[in-house]
Amino acid sequence: MSNQKSGEEKVKSYGAGAIKVLEGLDGVRHRPAMYIGSTGKAGLHHLVYEIVDNSVDEALAGYCDLIKVTINKDGSVTVVDNGRGIPVEPHPIYKKPALEIAVTKLHAGGKFEKDVYKVSGGLHGVGISVVAALSKLMRVRVKRNGKIYQQEYKIGKPLYDVKIVGEVDKDETGTEVTFYPDETIFSTTDFDFSVLAARMREIAFLNKGIKIVLEEEKTNKKEVFNFEGGLIDFIKWVNKNKDVLHKPIYHIKEKDKVVVEFAIQYNSGYQENVLSFVNTINTVEGGTHVSGFKTALTRALNNYASKNKMLKNEALSGDDVREGLAAVLSLKIPEPQFEGQTKTKLGNSEIKGIVDSITMDFLSEFFEENPSIAKEIVNKGLEAQRARNAAKKAKELVRRKSAFGFSGLPGKLADCSKTKAENTELFIVEGDSAGGSAKMARNKEFQAILPLRGKILNVEKANPVTVLSNEQISNLITAMGTGIGEQFKIEDLRYSKIIIMTDADVDGAHIKTLLLTFFFRFMPKIIENGNLYIAVSPLYRVRKRGDHYVYSDEELKSLQKEIGGAEVQRFKGLGEMNPEQLWETTMNPKTRLLKRVTIEDAAIADELFSKLMGEDVEARRQFIAEKAHEAQIDI
Repeated sequence: MSNQKSGEEKVKSYGAGAIKVLEGLDGVRHRPAMYIGSTGKAGLHHLVYEIVDNSVDEALAGYCDLIKVTINKDGSVTVVDNGRGIPVEPHPIYKKPALEIAVTKLHAGGKFEKDVYKVSGGLHGVGISVVAALSKLMRVRVKRNGKIYQQEYKIGKPLYDVKIVGEVDKDETGTEVTFYPDETIFSTTDFDFSVLAARMREIAFLNKGIKIVLEEEKTNKKEVFNFEGGLIDFIKWVNKNKDVLHKPIYHIKEKDKVVVEFAIQYNSGYQENVLSFVNTINTVEGGTHVSGFKTALTRALNNYASKNKMLKNEALSGDDVREGLAAVLSLKIPEPQFEGQTKTKLGNSEIKGIVDSITMDFLSEFFEENPSIAKEIVNKGLEAQRARNAAKKAKELVRRKSAFGFSGLPGKLADCSKTKAENTELFIVEGDSAGGSAKMARNKEFQAILPLRGKILNVEKANPVTVLSNEQISNLITAMGTGIGEQFKIEDLRYSKIIIMTDADVDGAHIKTLLLTFFFRFMPKIIENGNLYIAVSPLYRVRKRGDHYVYSDEELKSLQKEIGGAEVQRFKGLGEMNPEQLWETTMNPKTRLLKRVTIEDAAIADELFSKLMGEDVEARRQFIAEKAHEAQIDI
């Protein structure tokens, strides 16, 4: 995707008339979450993605192959590309420079002119204007026609007319955007290098040939992302800590102006990991493209298994054939329809059939030509089928047992009196001691307590039969009410908040990690739906003119002057607190602190869980060695 066209050709192909305007900027600052998802850390980083997406659109159109992202010392971010540069000529209707229109008007941009961009990402063309509206200062410099043009904006309003600030070679084109996020809008304005690196890596994987350079001035960190192998490199990276069964299976084809590209590689594990993208946007909730892909994969494998007499009775289910599957599906679509403002689910109905037919045609042929790979995958599916049937029998046995009791709920569960899920909470507590305190401390009307006996099973290393027949996990699943696997229904969740409450020590942290692994692998929808939380319990009680609770060592240090010789008690566990203390510090909705668990990047989360909780001891040892300097040892 090299930048081969001359400066003059590039400028002609993207003029002021290509900028179309749909509406004004009103409302962005009043409801920023509508446009960028949130005003927290995720929304802050979304600002960078929106600017980068504009550069990627230039790359998809064939005019850009280098993007530089810099986290500056002064807290701003600069994104530079070598694309055509935003047009600066007067807009044919608005008579102002097209650059000013693109930045100051919502839904203004080349994305709305089909001849300019065949496909594009970004938030329906609102990207740069939303970033401007949510920045206390933004500066845009454009290289076009041998000149450098500049304009600055304060919360979306121009500070002066577009002006020429320098000259460049006539063939040199591009756009440079620097913005300072508005701290009155965002809860944090500190950019995280690792969060940006994850997204930049993803973009580079999805667009082979693009070079993305990410730098942080304060720490001198620098990473260069450039993958000539594209999705093949992506799938190898996804599986790098796994034991793979075969070489990557790769295909790309265009049909009805839709480009379908995918890479598939199975590993010996039990988890399914399908990453999907549309115009480089991560569709974390899937959509019609994922449905078409999964349907075709299941059908192609069943056809091969049936033809080669590998099936005994029943066909392989979707869950069977996706056990141990790692896949990356990337589509380029002229006019995608996304459900939700932040683009997490594709809604175009025609895409399902297109992806289905392309995937089915290719895989049918591939399996015929590569029988050893096909048999390896089918056998893995058959093994999953046997495990599923065994688990089904175990579940039926549990159901039959519970039918003779008063309730199918686990005996250790102290349920709440409210029967509707709305505003109810389930605390998952480690041990009977903490469980006893929590039962006495809780508000019985809306808070339920489920104590766990010891550490639950590490589901990363166990097969599904072992997982489902484990008593602790069986109790957890039953208490949730959602079912699991193909039977999972988020609408049947019995509580609106699931809260993990463990001791603030090494054992507590381990139990917390084991529980997070379980939810991520077996009930990810509970995380995606925003139902999973972690309780934050205090580390210290300071007794000076009454009791004060301190939640971290840093907070204790900052209070040292005020505390003086006061009595400081270190809590070793939840069971040490009396019920009143536990209620006031950790369980009372009016005074407590809760952390909501989110999945910002599924690929990174999958890699981390595999590394920390999986079979690869060397990968875990290396991770610990790299991160040791960040650890705080509590003696």
